[in-house]
Parts: sequence; C-alpha cells; structure tokens
Amino acid sequence: MVLTLTLISIDNPVNAANLYWNNNSCSPFQGPLAADPSKQAASCSLGNLAQYAINITDAKSAIASIKFARNKNIRLTVKNTGHDLLGRSMGKGSLALWTHNLKELSFFEYRSPKYTGAAARLGSGIQVEELYESTTANGYRAVSGSCRTVGGVGGFAQGGGHGPLSSAYGLGADQTLEFDVVTPEGLHLTASQTENTELYYALSGGGPGNYGIVLSMTVKVFKDGPVAGARLLWKHDDEAVFMQGVKAWIKHLLVLDTIPGFRTDVNILKGTFELAEATLPDATQADIVEALLPFYQTLDRLNITLLINETTLHDNFLDHYNYYVGPDDFTLRNLTVGSQLVPRSFASDDSKVEGLVSALQEILDVPNALVVVLGTNVAHDRVGNQPESNGVSTMWRNSLFLAQAGLIGNILANWQDLRKDLAMVNEWEQKLHTLVPGGGSYQSEATFDNPNWHEDYYGEKYDKLHQVKRMYDPDNVLWNRPAVGHEAMFLDDSGRLRYA
Repeated sequence: MVLTLTLISIDNPVNAANLYWNNNSCSPFQGPLAADPSKQAASCSLGNLAQYAINITDAKSAIASIKFARNKNIRLTVKNTGHDLLGRSMGKGSLALWTHNLKELSFFEYRSPKYTGAAARLGSGIQVEELYESTTANGYRAVSGSCRTVGGVGGFAQGGGHGPLSSAYGLGADQTLEFDVVTPEGLHLTASQTENTELYYALSGGGPGNYGIVLSMTVKVFKDGPVAGARLLWKHDDEAVFMQGVKAWIKHLLVLDTIPGFRTDVNILKGTFELAEATLPDATQADIVEALLPFYQTLDRLNITLLINETTLHDNFLDHYNYYVGPDDFTLRNLTVGSQLVPRSFASDDSKVEGLVSALQEILDVPNALVVVLGTNVAHDRVGNQPESNGVSTMWRNSLFLAQAGLIGNILANWQDLRKDLAMVNEWEQKLHTLVPGGGSYQSEATFDNPNWHEDYYGEKYDKLHQVKRMYDPDNVLWNRPAVGHEAMFLDDSGRLRYA
C-alpha cells in the first residue's frame, strides 16, 4: 500500500496523494484490477490531473515552460510531491511544472548584512527525510516537517511550515535566507532580505505556487546535539472524564509554552489520547520529566492511568525523529483537514477553554474523526524576527497551539463521499472560527473553500502580499485557490479559468 501510493503521487509528475484532488477518476483502488467487482471503475479519465508535465531541471527549462504556457494561454500548475491537502498543485487541463527532481543539497557559511552563519541550499525536490539525514551527517539540524516525504522547499516553507524543531527555531518560513526563483514573467532572480525583498517576503510564508517557480531555497541550519523526547498514551471510556483530561492538557500547554524549544504533537481519537512526540532540544530526560510532571499529577487526580509513559534522550535530532516518527502511512492521505490557531490569551480563560473542549468533543463523536493538538511557540521574541520579516500571518505568533480537526476517509471512498467529508470539515472550521475569533488558521492544513480564507490564512498580511502578487504576476499566470489574489479569476463548470 505504501509503495503503491508513493509511486502514484510523490514520484509521479501529476498525481496527488489525496484522492479528493483526483476526483477518484482514476483510482488505483477502484480500477479494473479491483478485487471487488462493485468497486471497479466504469471509466478512467484525467479529472483534475494536469494533461502534460515538464520535468524542471534548471532555470532555463522553467523559463521556457513559462513562456510556452503564456504564448499558448495554458494554465500552469507547480508540483513537487503532491502532498498538498488543498489541491494547490493540481489543475484540470493544466501544464504541470514538476520540480521534484531538483535535488541539490549543500552546506556553507552564509554571509549577508542580515545573517552570517551556517546554511544549507536545498533544491526544490529535497524532502524532509533527505534533509534530516544530510544535516545530521554534517553535524547540523534544520527546521522542516514531521512527514518524511513532504517537500521541504515548496508548500511547506512557502506556506509557513511547522515541525518538531519549530518551538526552538521558528517556522520553516523563518529559516529562509534566499530563493533562486523564476518569476511568472520569465525572469530568473534571487530573492533575499537584501535583494528583491518584496518577492522574498511573499515566498517566505505568503502561500505556495503563486509568486514564482522556486528552484532552490537557502535556509539557516543549527549545530546538532542531544534531544530529549517523550511519549504517553491513555484511554478512558467515561467521556466527561476523558474530556477533562483533554482540557488539562490544553491548560498545561501554557506551562510548556514558556520552556524554550518544547514542542508537542498530540493525537486524539474518541476515548484515546496520545502524546505522539514531545521534542525538547539540548535538554535532559530529567528536564522533560519535570516539565510533564504536573500533567501526570492531574491525570492521577482524574483516576486516569497512563498506558504508555516514556521519556528518551538521543544524541542527535535524526535519531529522535526516527524513534518517534514511523514510516509514512499513505492510507491516511485520504484525510480531510480543517485547522484553528488558538491564542495564548484564549487558553488562559477557563470558560473559553470549556467551550472549545465541548466543540472538540462533538467532533470526536463523529466516526473516523481525529483531533490533533500541536503545541508550538513561534512568537517573534522566541524566533528572533519582526512582523515585517516575512509573509507569515501574525496570528501564528500569538498562538499557543494549532488544533486540527480531520476526517480519515476510506481509501475506496468515491468522490461524492469525499465531498461530504469536506462539507463536514468546513462546518467544523466555521464552528472553531466562531469560538476563537481572530485566531486564524494554518493555510496549508485547512480547507481550500473556507469562506473566511482571507482573514484566517493571511490576516493583516493580505494587502501587502496582494501588492507583491500584482508586482510579479500581473497576468495571473500562476493561480490556485485560496492563494492571494485568486479572486481575480474563477473556474467555470468545465474547469477552465475565467476572469471574474
């Protein structure tokens, strides 16, 4: 299963990992070889897949591709690995620019008026696992995602990008030093904090696939060292007691938030709470036990028994990562996700937390529902930058945690079922949006058709990002929804792009 889905998405120039964006029009699990005749597809069409793709190998091939598309009035899409939950790398009838094979990875001392220090230059095709393995081999660690096969340069950093080391160093967008990019007008530029600064600003957290074709990205890297970790698991059949335990965790995040580098990844199913990974760089096991002890004591008062309670200390980040993150399970790529950033000020109010916990309880009552709580501190004083440094929404800086509400779809689900899942997750997003006004969402783990996309995904950064879009792509050569400026065009019933 894992191998099959890897081949049809990551190593394929047009397929996406999430079957919603293929319309299941050519599902390998519903095709003529399906074991159950009732699951066999009557026909197979391209659906939302690009009709043709160009393997981008350098700036020259990117420029030629853009000029061809402009001259022939063909829609362009940009695909690296196809992980994008919002379908931004997909487009019916489009020409796909495939950056997956740009695998440059080198380390050097970067020097500029804004930063001097260790850096890595990453080709756009570098994936998380490749980055982690290479940085460790060279004595470094770098900020990237949790999923091994996600592209570290495309939607991850350009959309913001959070991962296990974010509470220590910031979001993926906070690490960027410069971009090697081809613009929609066919210009080959370097965008950095001192050169083409507006484009650098937008590419660093302002949304992927919208301002240019990124060939490589240069990022900060940090000296590696020991990493403390923790995992715990508990279950409870009494819903009231269980949700009190969830509330206790949310309140305890206010404590963990004050510890530099402490990042947590919690998965919640109905009746099951799993701290899948706690990460505390440059610390000891005693440090992580001390930080979690008050939560253990609260669970004890609730008569909740820990089924797993484990702490670790690894010599480097890669060993920590490999211990806590298993092989990617692509059966979960049929996942529909909504998200909500929850500010520290909100979590400090007991009555507001009670309301949030009740909403999460309703979500968990739905079959196959999953709630993920990611405790991550990327405040400016922690990261060491300013609001004007990049295009990341300021709502990220005020947040205590990111809550994700997801539906795990059956790999054999038809497109109508997946659309129902999307409608339900949109309802959840709207409820969370109302409960946590002004909190915002993470644009790369959310719904593409959120009616509050303007406010939730970009916040006060939207107007400046829109100016950059008009400056570098006045003809809307690049388009995806819900990218900045996408409202200038729309998809008609045939899937063609039209001006609004």
